[in-house]
Formats: sequence, structure tokens, C-alpha cells
Amino acid sequence: MINSTTNRQVRRVANLAKKARTRREEDLYVAEGLRICRELKPEQTEIIYVTEGFLQEEDHQELLKKFRWEQVSDPVMKVMADTQTPQGILALVKQQHYTLEEILNQTRKAHLILLETIQDPGNLGTILRAGEGAGITGVIMDESTADIYNPKVIRSAMGSASRVPFVYVENLRQACIRIKEAGIRLYAACLKGSRPYDLEHFTEPCGFLIGNEAKGLTEEMISMADGRIRIPMEGQVESLNAAMAASILMFEAARQRRGGLPRQGVTMNKKRLLQAKIKRHKIVS
Repeated sequence: MINSTTNRQVRRVANLAKKARTRREEDLYVAEGLRICRELKPEQTEIIYVTEGFLQEEDHQELLKKFRWEQVSDPVMKVMADTQTPQGILALVKQQHYTLEEILNQTRKAHLILLETIQDPGNLGTILRAGEGAGITGVIMDESTADIYNPKVIRSAMGSASRVPFVYVENLRQACIRIKEAGIRLYAACLKGSRPYDLEHFTEPCGFLIGNEAKGLTEEMISMADGRIRIPMEGQVESLNAAMAASILMFEAARQRRGGLPRQGVTMNKKRLLQAKIKRHKIVS
């Protein structure tokens, strides 16, 4: 059992949790908590660290049978973990890598999220989790966006970071050009010159451009879009945060792809029904 907080392994895990550069160099990340660790596969996991208290549960011992693991003291776990109250288990996991072409060549109809300088790890994790729920086929990010393997992203994503394909690109504008060449229509979430999001059709291959939490999308990225959309606000609220806005757009696309119509389609149906009622009324009269 590891009891010393100055142990080499302990320092290594702490550095992986805190430093994106260390994660990139070692091609590993820290997955913390029972729920996330339950989803890990032995071939993708380097080692799992657990406390004595964690081992007291029989099903926890069963979980560890296929993995290489090491026991640590509670004080050591607190140094290694990123949370204030660790659950007694964390793992070092191999990072996954995708290319833009792999994401574009998926057999499913494209449903993408493109992120420009999303800096809050919680927002990024929420977008990944909501995106998986909405059936997105990939996330494309510029290099200024938060590290997807930041422990806060991993916790917020609740496992989605290992299931949703993603890629960081050096030049988001060039990536947009390639995406449009693949026949995917891009929508910029912005206020200027935009239409309500629920008037657009998202059943064909499409992607949503989401900008920085404070500044939104740059003019360069807005100019790459085929359409500009906004989420109408009531009261004095001007806009939603990036994760919430992205979630609404992704689930609207999912709703339409299940057979739902955009709002203008519903409006037209209501108009036809009203005209039919008026016609019947005239006939009766």
C-alpha cells in the first residue's frame, strides 16, 4: 500500500490531474469516481488506485479483478484526486485519438458540434454529455478550447468523453471548409442577422458553431456558416451559456430527425387546418 504523499506514483498522478501538458506527453488522463471507472476496459486502463475503504465492498473487489491496481491511503488519495471528497477510486486511462476525416466518414448522418474557444471545462463536459444524448456524430474544437481530458471535463461528461468522437484542429476555418465540402450545412449560433433556431431544418447533415462563453463566435467563424440562428429569449435575458445553448440546438436536431417538424412546418399545418374549418363552415352555412 502507498502511504507517502511524496511517492513517485502519487506525484505522477497529481501532475496528470493538474497539467494538460503532462497529459499530452504521457498520452494518459485521470478518471475519478466509481461510475466512470465502472465503464473502463482493461486494455485502455494503465492502473487503478483504490483506498482501503473502497475495498470493503465486495462488488468493488469484483470490479478490480480484470485490472492492475494499487491500494493507497486516504491522505494519498486526497493528494492524487481532483475532488474535495474522493470516492476512493481513480484510474490512469489511455487517451483516444480521432481525425477529422474519421469523423466525417462515419456512416451515420452528420450531426456535429464545432466549438470555438470554449474555456470552461464544465461547459465542455456538459456539451459532450448532452451531445451523446442527442446523438451527435462528433465534436470539432479549436486549440484554444479547454482540454477534453481535464478532470473537470471528464467528471461533467460522465463517460461521454470516451464515447463521443472528437478532434482538435489547428485552423477551425479550414476545418469548416472541409466540412462544407463533405456536404454538411453549418449553422452559427449568434444574434446578429439570425433566425429563430426552430424555423430551420436540421434533418440533413449539419453542424452547429458555438462560440466562447463571454465573446461568442468571431466574425470569421460566423462568416463560414450557411445559416445564422438564435434562441429567442423572454424577459431581460439576452442569451444562454454555451453549454445550454448547444444542448437546445442539438436536441432540436434530434427531435426533427425523429420525425418532428420545424416550427414553420407546424404553423403551416395549423393554417391548413384553419382554412379547412373555414371552408366546412361556409359549406354548412
